[in-house]
Amino acid sequence: MTTVATTDLAALLHEIRACRICEAHLPHGPRPVLHASATARLCIVSQAPGLRVHETGLSFNDRSGDRLRAWMGIDRATLYDDSRIAIAAMAFCFPGNDAQGHDRPPRRECANTWRKRLFAALPEFPLTLLVGGHAQAWHLGVCARPNVNETVRAWREYAPRYIALPHPSWRNTGWLKKNPWFDEELLPYLRERVARLLSD
Repeated sequence: MTTVATTDLAALLHEIRACRICEAHLPHGPRPVLHASATARLCIVSQAPGLRVHETGLSFNDRSGDRLRAWMGIDRATLYDDSRIAIAAMAFCFPGNDAQGHDRPPRRECANTWRKRLFAALPEFPLTLLVGGHAQAWHLGVCARPNVNETVRAWREYAPRYIALPHPSWRNTGWLKKNPWFDEELLPYLRERVARLLSD
């Protein structure tokens, strides 16, 4: 990537981190969180930051992050090494909780405003992890299956460029127990791909 392109990415990241487009709709206020660089080899795309991520400014800085790192076979320092791993959720700010205490879906304004510009400025990733339905729908388009379960089951169709994953939330523990193929087939492939990319 040229110096000009690198400068453009840095300027765009600064612009995104200053974004206040959804401010009136964010009960905890805006705090865009993303991690990216011109040298990253792998991108993680998820839904939106949770409350702890909002508070700390670190993506997946919670129990779901512990599980995601275990799935990938990496440590905490590697996850937050922007020079190797980019993390760009479908929305960059915590959208708040619904009446049942669940995180609200990512606000559409965020992706509509920033997504195409961001991915045009980022390097072309050999591997992008699509965590959850919102990420899968956006990046796979018409190739995504009707729901997360079916899309993850069809993961071989999207590899090696994409790997579709369920959200690593501990709420999905029951799903993981009912689908042993995820641990037996998908995770070994994921860990091998991640290890190879990050060692290059």
